[in-house]
Amino acid sequence: MRYLVVIALMLAIVGCQSITDMVPPDTTEAELVTDGETLSELRDLPPPAGQIPVSVYAFRDQTGQYKPSSGASSFSTAVTQGATSILVQTLAETAWFLPVEREGLQNILTERKIIRAASEEKNLPDLPPLTTARIIIEGGIISYDTNIRTGGIGAEYFGISASQLYREDQISIYMRAVDVRTGQVLVSVSTSKKVLSQEVRAGLFRYVSLRRLLEAETGYTTNEPMFQCVKQSIEKAVSQLITQGMEKGVWRSREV
Repeated sequence: MRYLVVIALMLAIVGCQSITDMVPPDTTEAELVTDGETLSELRDLPPPAGQIPVSVYAFRDQTGQYKPSSGASSFSTAVTQGATSILVQTLAETAWFLPVEREGLQNILTERKIIRAASEEKNLPDLPPLTTARIIIEGGIISYDTNIRTGGIGAEYFGISASQLYREDQISIYMRAVDVRTGQVLVSVSTSKKVLSQEVRAGLFRYVSLRRLLEAETGYTTNEPMFQCVKQSIEKAVSQLITQGMEKGVWRSREV
C-alpha cells in the first residue's frame, strides 16, 4: 500500500497533467489557428489614412538549418518554409496594407492569357490591369539559434526521483519596406522569439523484497510549435513596421 502512495506522490510531483493527457489520442480533429496577443496588438493600431498596396515576392528561411537527428540523415528544415504565406496573411489582417499576389504571379498571368484568348473569340471587353504595388516587403528568417539556455532541477531519495529540464532556442526575423519607385528602404525592423521546451519526469526504483523490484516512471515533454513562433515574430515585425513608419512620416493614420 505504501508503494501505491509513493506512486501517487510521483504523479503529484509531475504536476496537474492527467493520465489521459499523457496518452496520445488515436485521432484528432482540425481546428482554427487561434489569434495570439501579437495579432491583437496589430489589430489595435490606429486606422490608416488609406490602404497601401504591398507585394511580397519571397520571405523565406535564410538560415539553411535542418532539424537535428540521430542516426539517419534528415532533410527536414528546422523552421517553416511557408513564411511568405504567413506574412501575406498577416498583412491582410491589418487595415493598413492591401497585399497583392506576387508569389503565384505566373499562375495569374497564365489564367489571364486564357481569359484574354476566350474574350477575343467572344468579343468581350479586355481584362483590367493588375494592381500595382507601392511597397515591397522584403526580408526573411535570418537566424535560428539552438540551446541558448539549458538547465533544470532534480532530486532523488531512496530510489524516488523527480526532475525538470528546460531548453531555450531563438529565431530572429528581419523585415523591411522598400519603395517601388525609388528602391529606397523606408523602414527596417527586426524581431526575435524564444522557442521553449521542457521535460518533467518522475521515477521510482526500489527493491520491495529480495527478488522483487518495483520500478515506475512517468513524465511528459512540451515543445513550443515552431509555426506559432514564426507567426508571432512576423506579426510583431509588421506591428513595429507600421509604428516606425508613422514615427518617420512614411505613412500616417487617419487620426493625424
